Amino acid sequence: MGRILIAEDEERIASFVRKGLSANGFTSTVVDSAGAAVDYALTGDFDLMVLDLGLPDADGFTVLRRLREEGCRLPILILTARDGVHDTVTGLEAGADDYMTKPFRFEELLARIRLRMRSGHSAESTVLRAGDLALDLRTRRASTPEATVDLTAREFALLELFLRHHGQVLSRQQILSHVWGYDYDPGSNVVDVFIRALRKKIGAHRIETVRGMGYRLDG
Repeated sequence: MGRILIAEDEERIASFVRKGLSANGFTSTVVDSAGAAVDYALTGDFDLMVLDLGLPDADGFTVLRRLREEGCRLPILILTARDGVHDTVTGLEAGADDYMTKPFRFEELLARIRLRMRSGHSAESTVLRAGDLALDLRTRRASTPEATVDLTAREFALLELFLRHHGQVLSRQQILSHVWGYDYDPGSNVVDVFIRALRKKIGAHRIETVRGMGYRLDG
């Protein structure tokens, strides 16, 4: 689907992003310094970079300016704990294509990456299907032979996850990590609550509970 360069020196976040991207069909490479970020980006082997501003050897603004001065047009999404307007403006003026602050939700990061990827590449199908169930990625609506329904942001992310892993059993931990982010509470029952809500909208028979393992979307 695409090759992503992740420039992030916090191992926990880098691992979380890499695993999430891998689960959604992307190939990713992690680097933990500004120098490596520049070197890898200039190879031309990547389709997008996720860039942390707080790298140990130089900040992300330096990486941005260096790449743009070298004529590198690689789409760059800044992911940082800095949430000031000045930093946002500085990043965008330095050549960033998008800007997200930490803490973040993976489904939003994924949506932004896909948007930037579609801007420069052939778009993937905008409708995911499993049997007679469909999810339109543009309108964020699900449809069955019985109805077309609007989804909340979390319901959309949850159904998208199921459709991209159609027929696979997803554990509660996998679902929490993907939909609620790296700072999720493993003891929460929020997954069960949203599964019930989603079943009401698309049909209870479509999402199977696999006892002791998790949930599976049947089609």
